[in-house]
Amino acid sequence: MSRAIYQEPKERFTYADYYSWDDDVRYELIEGVPYVMSSPLQIHQEILMEMSVQLYAFVKGKPCKVFIAPFDVRLNPDDGDDTVVQPDILIVCDKSKLQDNGIKGAPDVVFEILSPSTTKRDLDDKFNLYERAGVKEYVIADPHNRVMYAYRRDAEGRFSIRKIYGADDVLEFGIFPELKIPLSSMWGDIRKLPAN
Repeated sequence: MSRAIYQEPKERFTYADYYSWDDDVRYELIEGVPYVMSSPLQIHQEILMEMSVQLYAFVKGKPCKVFIAPFDVRLNPDDGDDTVVQPDILIVCDKSKLQDNGIKGAPDVVFEILSPSTTKRDLDDKFNLYERAGVKEYVIADPHNRVMYAYRRDAEGRFSIRKIYGADDVLEFGIFPELKIPLSSMWGDIRKLPAN
């Protein structure tokens, strides 16, 4: 859960501002607007753990690395440096992007888990940010419907290739053709959310 915070007199903030803020409060900075991040729900953490364990096992011994939030991603460091996000899970294969406190540039894969307070931002704002930044694949887990939405870049650099994976499907990745994650085992171990 997160919410925008209001501060005066400055209208837009940068990474330098973000870096100076209190470490006890987690923020994301989206095009100069800060958002306070709150504690995730149990189901969010269960999905995060299950997916990150499987992704970590896959990339072990490969040049790619898996990171989980909180881990800063500066999406546009050469263009205003006003966006710092913390995807739930990310994979980065270009080690030159790695820094001690996060990565500088677009990850190869971003994985976000929807919650009531972040749905619009994940499906709209971050979708556009990740597309513009050059993320190759964007996967969104929807715990309420037990589905995953996977977006891949097309030849024009847009997220126009979309696939919806149901609870019994096998999640696949375009940049890792050999990686296949059966979702039935993941969803089977995670309690079903009550209807709203």
